[in-house]
This record gives sequence, C-alpha cells and structure tokens, in this order.
Amino acid sequence: MILFWHRRDLRIEDNAGLYKALKSGQKVQPIFIFDSNILEELPATDQRVLFIYNQIKELKNAYRELGSDLWVLHGIPETIFESIIEENTVEQVFTNRDYEPYALSRDKTMFSFLKDKGIEFNGAKDHVIFEKEEVLKGDGTPYRVFTPYMRKWKEKCTPFFFSSYPTLEYTDNLHSSSKSSALISLKEMGFPDKQTQNFPPKETPIEIVKNYHQTRDIPAQRGTSRLSIHLRFGTISIRQLCREVSPHEKYLNEIIWRDFYQMIIYHFPHSVDQSFKPKYDQMVWENNQLHFKAWCEGKTGYPMVDAGMRELNSTGFMHNRVRMIVASFLTKHLLIDWRWGEAYFAEKLLDFELASNVGGWQWAASSGVDAQPYFRIFNPESQQKKFDPELEYIHKWIPEYGTKDYPSRIVEHKKARKKALEVYGNL
Repeated sequence: MILFWHRRDLRIEDNAGLYKALKSGQKVQPIFIFDSNILEELPATDQRVLFIYNQIKELKNAYRELGSDLWVLHGIPETIFESIIEENTVEQVFTNRDYEPYALSRDKTMFSFLKDKGIEFNGAKDHVIFEKEEVLKGDGTPYRVFTPYMRKWKEKCTPFFFSSYPTLEYTDNLHSSSKSSALISLKEMGFPDKQTQNFPPKETPIEIVKNYHQTRDIPAQRGTSRLSIHLRFGTISIRQLCREVSPHEKYLNEIIWRDFYQMIIYHFPHSVDQSFKPKYDQMVWENNQLHFKAWCEGKTGYPMVDAGMRELNSTGFMHNRVRMIVASFLTKHLLIDWRWGEAYFAEKLLDFELASNVGGWQWAASSGVDAQPYFRIFNPESQQKKFDPELEYIHKWIPEYGTKDYPSRIVEHKKARKKALEVYGNL
C-alpha cells in the first residue's frame, strides 16, 4: 500500500503529490491528519479549523464517489503513522512539500522515522510555482529584492510550469473501500462546529481579475479575488489560477509575491520572529498596552485604521491596502513591535499564511526583506481621502463615525511621525 498525506492541498484535481502516488501503479490510500501539535496552539474559536473541516468533508465525499475513502485522523503525525504501519503494509508515503519552519522540522522527523521502517517518504512541489532554489541570483544565492526576483521568475516561467497534473486519469489506482471510515467531530478536537464568519467561494468573477489593476486599492469595492484562503489550504490549484490570470500582469505579480515570501521563509527561517535586517532587533519599541488594545479594537480615532480592524475582527478578512495602513500605523505611529501585530493577524485572519504575514509586517516595519524605507510613514487621513473618498468603507464598519461616540485620536499624526523618524533614525 502507498499512503498519500493531504496537508495544504485539500483537493484531488491537479494535485502534484497525489498524481505521483497514483502514477506509481500501486494502490493509494489518502489520509489527512488534524495535527494536534498545530491545533493545541490555536484558540478554541478559530474559524480556520471549521473551514478545513468543511473542506475535508467535501474531499472525503469526493473520494467516496470514486469508490475510495479518505482516512481522517487526529493526533501527532509520528504516532498516527506508527499506528497505520502496525496494521497495514506500507511501502511508500507521498505528500506535497511545505516550507514553514514547523513543517520542515516535522517532515525531517517523519523522513527519519519512515526510513527506519524501510518506507520511502516522497515530497512534491504543489503549493507554489517555483520553490526553494529554483529562482536564484546569478551567484546561486537567494534574492532579497522582489523586482529582480519577479523578472527572473517571469523569464524562467513557461506554460509548462502552469500545466495541470491529470490526477483524475489515474483514480483507478486509489485503494477501494466499500464503506466510509468514521469522521472525528470538531467537538472531539475541542472546537465548536458553528460558523460565525462567511467563507469566500472558490470561484472569482474574471471581471475582478481583469480590472484588478484599477480596483485593488479600493476597500469599499469587491476589487480583489478573495482566493487567498483557498490558496492557503490548497482547495484550488495555483497552476490552474495562473493559467486563468496570466494575461493580467498586476494580478500575476501578487502570486509572484507569494512565491517570493515562501522562498524567503525557506532560506531565512529566523525571519519568522527576528528582523530580517538584524539592526532592527535593536529597535526601542514603546509597546504601550492601552494603545495596542485600542488598535486591536478599532478605536484609535483614525477611521481608516479602525474600519480595517473592525472588518478583521468581524469577518476574518482585511483588504490588502488597509492591511498596509494598519500595519504602518501600529509600527510607526504607535511604535509597537511588528511581532505584536503579526501575532494578532495570525490569530484573526482566515487566510493567514505565515510567510506572507511575516513578510507583510516586516515590510511595514521597514525591518524586512525589500521593505519600505523607515521614513515612509502612511498618513491615515490622506490614505482615506485617496482610497475611500466617499467614506463608504468607513461608514460600513464604523456606524458611530461622525458622532460623539466615536473615540478621539490616541496620538497626533505629526507628533507621532516626528517621533518615529527620530526613533528609527537612531538606528
């Protein structure tokens, strides 16, 4: 028997690792593990677990329609595999690669564990278009600046890299099952089964992609695809998306940013909790708890910031333009450590992806790879006038805006800007 381990690839179609497993000619049993090492770090209210659970149910049904089944398990991966191997003759395990520090450590452990059992552990590239060392500088070192990386990415990228893996042509090689295995409940894992937030659909109107360059900065409009959660958990194929959007350069560039940050976190894992530019770890942050609380609750007195934070708290989503504004405000106006903001986003965002979240926060704090210069400080007022001139976005999320109930500003822009320039300049 061969096992295929689903992780960030919750689909059958165009799945690189599953395709390679099925092509081996042996019977393939798909599995998914609710990794308790990960779940134990999450709040009980985390809606991403419900999203994954819903997708797992769909995936299980899809396998049942093909005459097979998805084994859904809960626990520490090494312990789960030990149990499976005791009851089944397993010759190989296939999966798709993950580049985050925990995943790399887990897979290194699994490789050694399976090797000791005489079982091959095979990884495939599925989550990105280019991984690891596939796009490097001429001297063989990783890029640290996005624009030359993007040029090299596009230069190297031929239609081949967007080609689909014809997984469905080989589903006869799935392990057959006459009945469905038991599915653990969310409550058994310590999570509620009630949905409090709306999950975006997998499809996005092509008009949004076509007009992305014009609408992507307007938070009151539906001008972005909202596909990030589906890319995060692999419910859609990155190759399929690239085939559909490749004529639209501005949108494609966002996908390349995603590859860039995945490459960065692989080569520079310390950047998860340390500044990419080491001198910024000497930064003297104020870390005012009351200011941080006001920022989290959307009560800073700056409507563009507050609307964004309230949207995040209410929906698990925040418009990308507004993400930059609120991150700049926290790190520059309030002089609060970017790691505080990154952790808050990690807890709240449905589409949270470690590499992009860390990359975005370090960009805003000027401490990261190819970050904005420290003296670039967004003015929330001018940002609002430019991107929400009719106050549509602000009125949607701040019903008390313009009344005495709306909080006064916790800092004054000019003074905060001057202070940030002094503190950053001291580095």
